[in-house]
Amino acid sequence: MKKLLLPLLIIGLAYGVQHYEATGSSRVDGAVTPTEAVTKAADWRSGDQVRGSGRVTRVLSDDNEGSRHQRFIVEVSPGRTLLIAHNIDLAPRVQSIRAGDTVSFFGEYEWNDRGGVIHWTHHDPRGSHVGGWLEHKGRRYE
Repeated sequence: MKKLLLPLLIIGLAYGVQHYEATGSSRVDGAVTPTEAVTKAADWRSGDQVRGSGRVTRVLSDDNEGSRHQRFIVEVSPGRTLLIAHNIDLAPRVQSIRAGDTVSFFGEYEWNDRGGVIHWTHHDPRGSHVGGWLEHKGRRYE
């Protein structure tokens, strides 16, 4: 058994290094690293916990049906936009957000025909879901 452990460890390490070099990044705790989020956003699947940043292209009106959500569109790569739906019943509103601002995010991705939505950008009061966040001008909203 001990004779097999070292070769298996070396093979596993080699695979990890090869994967990192092939993709330029790696997934950490089920989330996409910031570099991968921008370059690999096309690979995201509904339900993925993702991390990234983008430039705000449009600030939308709040969605006040059910839980209230602050909404805005971010461009994460040329031609690739996402809707950020930030629950303002569970987290503070992102202050003074405007088109052209940069926003970093950590939340759950859901696919749609317009590029997708990032939600769960807040803590989970029940503790059953990974907490998310938004960062804008040096302040974290969670």
